[in-house]
Amino acid sequence: MKTVKIRNLVIGGGKPKVCVPMMGDEEAVLRTAEGIKKSRADLAEWRIDTDPDWNNESHILQTAEKLRSVLGDMPLLFTFRTREEGGSAAVSEERYRELNRTMIRSGLIDLVDVEFFKTEETVKSLIREAEAHGVRTVLSNHDFEKTPQEEEIVRRLCAMQEAGADLAKIAVMPKEEQDVIELLNATWTMKKFHPDTPVITMSMGQRGMISRLCGELYGSAVTFAAYEKASAPGQMQVEEVREIIEKLHV
Repeated sequence: MKTVKIRNLVIGGGKPKVCVPMMGDEEAVLRTAEGIKKSRADLAEWRIDTDPDWNNESHILQTAEKLRSVLGDMPLLFTFRTREEGGSAAVSEERYRELNRTMIRSGLIDLVDVEFFKTEETVKSLIREAEAHGVRTVLSNHDFEKTPQEEEIVRRLCAMQEAGADLAKIAVMPKEEQDVIELLNATWTMKKFHPDTPVITMSMGQRGMISRLCGELYGSAVTFAAYEKASAPGQMQVEEVREIIEKLHV
């Protein structure tokens, strides 16, 4: 699988990297950042949609500067997860572009999450903006209702690759055990036949928890774990995830 280097972190080879979300207002995310920095996490995700003051750009930039100071060389992923894909806030397409564009241009983030089912104009413009400013793009899709069939998961991930994603991500909700197998098979298919872009896949909830731990075998390059508060169903604590991954690796 092709690898992507962000600061000193290489994504796409060996053990899956552990990303920990930071949620809430400035005080909460800075407190979490301090904990993440001391943990065995590889990178941090800032879920700005969970900040009550997310629509205040000066506040966001000030918080970003403080986060950058705390995290140092740890890569920072900026994410506005919309309500349509399980996030905490609703936002217009235009405002979504503006917020992400502001952060891409700030020089304070390393990766930006772009929801793949936004308009083609939004996706392409943000990818171009990110490329111009040296920010890596994670194209993502989240389905909290169901798990598409393997072929559809592969189709979406390949479409993300073709659109220019640096990393392609999909998270789905299983209704039965077979759904977890569909997700894992799709991940392996990407690893085997479409290795041009590292992929991030997960089956959510307790039923899908195994998908967060076996990325090295099936091909998911990053797993998400909680420090204090989980950002999605089925997230385990960061130290638990790291310990299990290390044992599986040995």
